[in-house]
Amino acid sequence: YNIEEAEHLLFDFIEVYYNRFRFHSTLGYMSPEDFETNIA
Repeated sequence: YNIEEAEHLLFDFIEVYYNRFRFHSTLGYMSPEDFETNIA
């Protein structure tokens, strides 16, 4: 991979998987995206 490909893959992982599907105990077992939506 080159730098641009690595940045794209990392961005996709964070935005698609981590923020939408990864639940966090410190957020009341909500995903970061759900938590942000609920406090707005």
